Amino acid sequence: MQMMLLEELLTGVRSSLAQLATTEARLGATAVLFGLAVSVAALLAPRAVTRAAVTFDRRVLSDPRVPEPVTEARWLLPPSLVVRSLQTVVVVTTALAVLVVWGREDLALATTVFLASLVPHVVRILLTVALLAGAYVGTDTLESWLSSYAADSDRINEHQQGIVFRVLQLVVLAAVGLATITLWDPNLLDGLLVGAGFLGIVVGMAARQTLGSLIAGFVLMFSRPFEIGDWVEIDGEEGIVSDITIINTRLRNFDGETVVFPNDRATNATITNRTRRDQLRLTVDVGVDYETDLDVAVDVAEAAVEDVDVVADVPAPNVLPTTFGDSSVGLKVRFWIKHPSAPRRAKANAAVVRAVKSAFDANDIKIPYPQRELHGREEVGGFVVRRTGREAETPNRVSTGGD
Repeated sequence: MQMMLLEELLTGVRSSLAQLATTEARLGATAVLFGLAVSVAALLAPRAVTRAAVTFDRRVLSDPRVPEPVTEARWLLPPSLVVRSLQTVVVVTTALAVLVVWGREDLALATTVFLASLVPHVVRILLTVALLAGAYVGTDTLESWLSSYAADSDRINEHQQGIVFRVLQLVVLAAVGLATITLWDPNLLDGLLVGAGFLGIVVGMAARQTLGSLIAGFVLMFSRPFEIGDWVEIDGEEGIVSDITIINTRLRNFDGETVVFPNDRATNATITNRTRRDQLRLTVDVGVDYETDLDVAVDVAEAAVEDVDVVADVPAPNVLPTTFGDSSVGLKVRFWIKHPSAPRRAKANAAVVRAVKSAFDANDIKIPYPQRELHGREEVGGFVVRRTGREAETPNRVSTGGD
């Protein structure tokens, strides 16, 4: 079809060129063609492109509804590139016309056919570039949207924002890659999908643990039982959360060690977050002598704890008698601290122990040592204390109330 159109066009051109039989006429036609080419390429094209770019910026890109990444992506299609492309088209068209004017119709026809065969490839290249540019602008738009959402909401932190962006970026790039493959060779996509299916089965069987941790990572990311910097206890391990990835969670314990938990283990374990509420209740056990007035001991202990600087005023400290021990009545001293951390907990416990001990000493409240009472049976002749060695020959008898 294209060849028939070209033949008809060439026949019309030949009939028109029959009037240009002399060299002077052809020179004149060539001069006119070059003049038109220079006028269009050097004057009209730059002005038209510049005016179109200004109008596009004013009417489209200046609209506040247009995302900022789209506005910043103008460098992907600069006006100078459009001008150079138009100038190239003008030069090629002029060259073909000059060939026809000078009777080289066959060469002009062959060149036109060759250029026409390149059009599908050029279109694919332009579409591929457009897809890549769209992916670039799209990922920038997603990042800007996520940043705005994270700034206006406390449901997602910076770390989670980064993970979501990477996942969405991967989805966009994968979609653009599949579209590009389909554009150049649709049959190749079918083979890739089949291969990806088998590969997915193999990887799923071989990496179940990793895939489980990956899925658990997304669960942790959105459920947010803890964040980086929180003081937590996971499955008996206590420390500060130093990093959360989509595969594992890292704790820095108080011995300077790093404990790594696979995310699937973390999601299935009992998690204690000691910093989520920004306050923590601590308990110190102390015993007082059975002869002590418990009401006095409780009042003295509460007053002593209230004077400790690191202890929070609200909720107020309280002391409760809880147990009957072997040598003492057990008291539980309960108090709260703000902005809890492991060093602050240790400091508070030490300060409370010192304050209670000093207050009890000042009020003659005894914290007894372990004591045992020894009772013996009544025996004829008294209770015998046996000795070893030479002293065993003269046993002592202790009277128990008999003769």
